[in-house]
Amino acid sequence: MHEMVKGGNVGLAALSEDTGSVILSLGWSTATGEGDADVSVLLLNADGKVRGDADFYFYNNPAAADGSVQLLGKAPTADGSEDRVSLDLTAAPADVERIVVAASRYGGARFGDLADLRMTLADRAGETLLGFTIEDASVETAFIFGELYRRGEEWKFRAVGQGYESGLAGLATDFGIDIDDDADADDADDAAEADGRAPEAAQAVAVEQETSPAPQPTVPAQAAPASAASRRPRTAKKKVTLPKVAKKPLAENDSWRRARLFPVSSLKSDREREMRATSVLLSVIAQVPEFGRRLTAAFGAPAGRMETFTEVSLPHGGNAPKRPDGVIRVERAGKLWTALVETKTNGNPLKSEQVQDYMDIAARRGYEAVITLSNDVALDGSPLVDVKIDGRRKHKVALWHLSWAEVTHHAQMLIRHEGVGNPAHAWLLQELLHYLQHENSGCHGFQNMGPAWVPVRNGIDDETLCQGDRRAVDVVESWERLIRQVCLRLGGELGQKTLPVQRAKRGTDQRSRRAALADQLCQDGRLHAELRIEGTTGILAIVADLRTGKLRTSVEIPAPDQGYPLTWVKRLVRQLAEAPADLHIETLVEGEGGGPRGTLERLRPEPGDLLPRDGDRITGFRLSLFKSMGSTRGNAESGFIRSVDEAVDRFHAGVVAQLERRPVRRAAE
Repeated sequence: MHEMVKGGNVGLAALSEDTGSVILSLGWSTATGEGDADVSVLLLNADGKVRGDADFYFYNNPAAADGSVQLLGKAPTADGSEDRVSLDLTAAPADVERIVVAASRYGGARFGDLADLRMTLADRAGETLLGFTIEDASVETAFIFGELYRRGEEWKFRAVGQGYESGLAGLATDFGIDIDDDADADDADDAAEADGRAPEAAQAVAVEQETSPAPQPTVPAQAAPASAASRRPRTAKKKVTLPKVAKKPLAENDSWRRARLFPVSSLKSDREREMRATSVLLSVIAQVPEFGRRLTAAFGAPAGRMETFTEVSLPHGGNAPKRPDGVIRVERAGKLWTALVETKTNGNPLKSEQVQDYMDIAARRGYEAVITLSNDVALDGSPLVDVKIDGRRKHKVALWHLSWAEVTHHAQMLIRHEGVGNPAHAWLLQELLHYLQHENSGCHGFQNMGPAWVPVRNGIDDETLCQGDRRAVDVVESWERLIRQVCLRLGGELGQKTLPVQRAKRGTDQRSRRAALADQLCQDGRLHAELRIEGTTGILAIVADLRTGKLRTSVEIPAPDQGYPLTWVKRLVRQLAEAPADLHIETLVEGEGGGPRGTLERLRPEPGDLLPRDGDRITGFRLSLFKSMGSTRGNAESGFIRSVDEAVDRFHAGVVAQLERRPVRRAAE
């Protein structure tokens, strides 16, 4: 990998032969896991200006119609999260000279509060080509990480690393972003607040002029126009989403079944489920551009005309022909991008020898990728299948994995939150979602903690499980897969970014990290996880205590900076008026000792019982709910996976959502 220095540039062709489509990843981390930023992309012409508002891509306008730009969202990493952007350079309009990639913080947060600011660029096959680390961030609230620019027929990358203390508001107009001052701006503010963001997060990013050979100095705060803070950019055109309240059905009674485009009641065997699921998904990918591009861009596919196929027979040397479950082909400028698809449903695992055959076929035929699709969730450093790559072959084939939970998540995000441009496409996605969530589809995501679950639980119970036991590592990996799936499901339902928080130093080996967690499990019998839900207070913590059979979900909220402790606890109890009565509240104080605690039911008449009797300084409050843990390893009513889902859902709806509501002021007595 080519390491860049600030101001340096390099031609992409010198790094790889396959850079028509690239993936940019912007990452950062914090000690608490709470830090975050928003990625944005600007397309600039020869004058260093956007051609129009549509050339500004951010969370509310995530994709270009021509597929040249697509924000892929955040993905968890070993030490935080990274935001990914897909750029199809072959689809970039001819009058676009520069593509600027930036990030911004909101709510007064600064980039100096984040650690490990880093950007990487990977080619179509997923191989990381270059990296750039920003080490001098301090008071900036907006940062240009890097830019791609044309030099003749070649695209080059420049490591910019330019920060702006004045934030996005002072920079927007410098690059031609159209700012509205009318009533639409107020609507944008309301939408931003409802989405859990500061209004400034919806403003434009300014970038340096193309003629500037080196980054400009940090812009002082007073450089921002006085009126910029009250102005907002135009958002994307209104799209079609599902109504929040379903229309009253016309059926005479509940026994009438609605006609479905993708029926599932007749499915009987795993083979039938795999064939039907593959055909259903690939047909919707080909017919709904937003959905198809959203999935395939992450695999390095270009934007273009897409066709999908099932049960294609392909020769395999002197052996019998192989029949992958599906094929995706994208045509762009007379060139074809091809991916073979191997699908599994229910708990059926992927087979290494089968995937190896498809990798070999793809390499011989010049195909670009093999995509595996199953209910399992891929983890960094723990591949689902082991395949050998022949380094002597010049043509590289990328191996990607997609879980059914990810497919469901993206469908939910589009039809319930972000919208699509065509009512018929929204209906198609709704039919797909109904199919995936049907009990007979076999596409329900991660459903089994694995064969090591019961022996590990028994070993913890009778204290015979020793550190270094491989079975404990298997349980830790299954737990991590489950937590990632919980994030996908919850994020799709809420329309908010939900990611697992992993506290580890950058560069930590994944196997070593999981081995350490497995040793901790053997020692204290607990599995730990943390979730960060965008726009909510604190980190949602989950602890599965295998010794006691209890699940604990909790969140810590800091004490206010101003006011009196008695006022704090009264306000907190009022905020939790609709929370479960068995909610545990604990006062956090300075020092090693704990503060007062009690259930909400007991504290409602006497909130003052939360005040420390010895006058210790209150630092915050911990809110917790407890639930019995499922005993079996699967997703049945008595299963561990089902109990985790229910515990997270109950805690979010009953506690976290209550905290995010504005407290009702009581009339003066």
